[in-house]
Amino acid sequence: MASDLFLQGIEQFNQRDFYACHDTLEAIWIESAETDKRFYQGILQVAVGCYHLTNHNWRGAVILLGEGVRRLKDYQPDYETVNVVQLLEESQLLLKYLQATTPDDIAEVAKTLQESSDQSPCRFPYIVFV
Repeated sequence: MASDLFLQGIEQFNQRDFYACHDTLEAIWIESAETDKRFYQGILQVAVGCYHLTNHNWRGAVILLGEGVRRLKDYQPDYETVNVVQLLEESQLLLKYLQATTPDDIAEVAKTLQESSDQSPCRFPYIVFV
């Protein structure tokens, strides 16, 4: 069963409150067992990558999304009740979308993503429980 603090962090992530999500999940990550650390760090890095994107930091977004994806791959298909496969697919899609743009386009990309709907071809990742 997921802790209340973890559920709070996931809710913050899904509400696109990426900075608060980072703070919440970092508290869990610091205290977690070694086998769980990379999982929490992966979600943290995806959140921070999204945060960098909202602040028009293309380089930070690409680096952190890539690191988060790399760390989460070991936890497929699900872990701690999180559908890791879906989180990875959406994070990789966003990463590829960013890599196909340039740093000069980041403000427009961020605006497009913040206005996107669930039917958009690219959007911020969303964490789903299994």
